[in-house]
Amino acid sequence: MDFVTHLEPPREYIEARAVLLDALDALSAHLDAVVLVGAQAVYFHTGGSDLAVAPTTTDADVALAPDLLCDEPLLADALNAAGFIPGANPGTWCGRSGIPIDIKVPEALSGSGGRRGARLAVHGNRVARRTLGLEPALVDSAWHGIAALDPDDPRRARLRVAGPAALLVAKIVKLEERRATPHRQKPKDGLDVLRLLQVIDMNEVAGRLRMLASDRLAGQVTTSALNALAEHGRDANGPIASAAASAVSGLDDEERIAVSTTLLIDELLRACGDAGWRSDHGAVDRFS
Repeated sequence: MDFVTHLEPPREYIEARAVLLDALDALSAHLDAVVLVGAQAVYFHTGGSDLAVAPTTTDADVALAPDLLCDEPLLADALNAAGFIPGANPGTWCGRSGIPIDIKVPEALSGSGGRRGARLAVHGNRVARRTLGLEPALVDSAWHGIAALDPDDPRRARLRVAGPAALLVAKIVKLEERRATPHRQKPKDGLDVLRLLQVIDMNEVAGRLRMLASDRLAGQVTTSALNALAEHGRDANGPIASAAASAVSGLDDEERIAVSTTLLIDELLRACGDAGWRSDHGAVDRFS
């Protein structure tokens, strides 16, 4: 699947894709280290879907593999030269029309010290944000083509895109992290989980999740995500199904969306073996 576009996407999504391509052009020397994550990666795999809420996003997200970064050009210098302005938070860079791209590094590779900024040697401590849950994206990803969504924009770029298994883990980790602070919860994250579950090959993704659970880098967060699914993913009132239902409020039958989410999670867990999960690299506590 290369150079995928979407039929008449919302304007904000078209602009967010343009900013992503601006950033990829600026970071061309570092593309081996870049992986597309977040909503744009989800929509790459899921297309338009048949949900009442159209795929759209107002930003872009990429993960970095620190060991694959070049020393030059400095990430900040390359982004500044392309017109990006650093935002208030580490890793946020604002492009045309103030549209942000968030540059992130998996927590496990972000270095010691600091609460938000990833430690990236010569590239500094504010160019990227440390983020738990993106570890699988560096393991489960493949090269694809990404095209502009504006028919008048001919640009295309090739980069690695996180796979559905890695994206499911990242979304579940985010939802779990925000359970204690409901005001930070984004219903769209739950709906993105449903989008992925609707299109994936369950057995194939289950195999990828088992692989990720035994991987040295991705094992802990993958195991925690699977434990979270086993604990309350089948609950229509749980955090994942509830978020998905909230995202379609006023547009679709919320109960139907919640039940669909739980049934698909149950199917995935059965494909995974429906067992308690433990990383090969040590026991992993469930999220609290």
